[in-house]
Amino acid sequence: MTERFDIAIVGAGPAGMAASLEAKMHGLSAVVLDEQPRPGGQIYRRADARDARLEAALGAEYAHGMALTEKFLAAGVAYRPNTTLWDLSPELRLSILRDGRAGEIDASHVVLATGAMERPVPVRGWTLPGVMSVGAAQILLKTTGAVPDKPPVLAGSGPLLYLLAAQYLAAGVPVRALVETQPRANYWDAAPHLLSALWQRKLLLKGAAMLRALRAHGVKRWQGASNLAVEGNEACTALTFDAGGTRERIETELVLLHEGVIPNVHVTMAINCAHDWDATQLCWRPRLDAWGATSVEGVSVAGDGGGIWGAEAAEHTGRIASLGAAERLGKISADARDRAAASSRASLGRLRGARRFLDLLYKPAKGQRQPPDDVIVCRCEEVTAGTLRQVARIGAIGLTQAKTYTRCGMGPCQGRMCGPTVAALVADTRKMPEASVPPYRPRAPYKPVTIGALAASVGTETPTDASIGAH
Repeated sequence: MTERFDIAIVGAGPAGMAASLEAKMHGLSAVVLDEQPRPGGQIYRRADARDARLEAALGAEYAHGMALTEKFLAAGVAYRPNTTLWDLSPELRLSILRDGRAGEIDASHVVLATGAMERPVPVRGWTLPGVMSVGAAQILLKTTGAVPDKPPVLAGSGPLLYLLAAQYLAAGVPVRALVETQPRANYWDAAPHLLSALWQRKLLLKGAAMLRALRAHGVKRWQGASNLAVEGNEACTALTFDAGGTRERIETELVLLHEGVIPNVHVTMAINCAHDWDATQLCWRPRLDAWGATSVEGVSVAGDGGGIWGAEAAEHTGRIASLGAAERLGKISADARDRAAASSRASLGRLRGARRFLDLLYKPAKGQRQPPDDVIVCRCEEVTAGTLRQVARIGAIGLTQAKTYTRCGMGPCQGRMCGPTVAALVADTRKMPEASVPPYRPRAPYKPVTIGALAASVGTETPTDASIGAH
């Protein structure tokens, strides 16, 4: 039986939880779908499990996430964990997979709160055991409390680099080094926006506290690094890089890479929402109106899936998206909607001033998005940067053409992890603006779904050899 709701919210992170609470407040029947077994999203992962040791290591923001998660769980909103969205029709029918069975949900409005994903960082040796992303390492910390048993080297750019290092230090884990790749020119580009960032002094003070913690623990920092490479035959043994005019080498068995986060636009691309190229964050983001609505009728986006603004901003955009939906569905008047959204809009204004400063400060260097020819870009199909440059030279002007030539983007991730790098390589090779490179157009199913799951949803038994033979 197909369930029916006024609003279906995809994602139970800060944006999705806030959107559901606002929807309930205005009389909307809401359902929240999330792939994880617990609410909180990536930022507040496992926040419903009170853990004093983990809370102390992760800081006050994580405690806020715990409170938000508890409020969400107590609100009585229909919540479907372990649920994957694999198709969204123009009629706003959501095809889902939950606990091995396929199902459907009809909605009058859909809010996509699918969050962000880490920008891929293909360097020599990044496929070796002992190399992972900073975000993946933080997920292990939040989910299970797992920490490295040997000092890691954190390399790349972005606030998450310092945050994980500070969290490891708070948890008693030594950090061998930080290797920072943001170009020194970024500081000059960001400087004019420092005054706007001062509206969020709390954010700047938090960053200063993390840097003090690194100094207090004697963590070595290299800045302006380039040409990163991981050494090792069967596993990571060292990280090498250029810095200060010399080639540096740090022996380590664990390298954690990071070059910032970008909106997860897999679903919005698949349903043909209009997107704009963000020249600062170097990514695509869906085109949204003042209420988070996309160009597709009945579909809105909240949180980092619409642009990277952080967890606090995600809550505000979640509330605003629900208010916009409530007005469209006739639950509240436009005046009531505007009054209810005023405080969130004011908060977003302050938060976005600081974000502009951070985006420019940690904008990835060109070299980090242009790996050498022998580096694998598409891990699913083992396609190298050199192969992609070659197909760009002979005629591939977009990601779909590159896929046709090389199968790049045809693996389980469907181009999520290789797409940004493929676009950068094609644009550079063909000397064209990256915004002119047509992106992947994903197709349903967005995530793998088995024939058995589809059959189970209609009560059909999967045929066996014996049953086939009996006929």
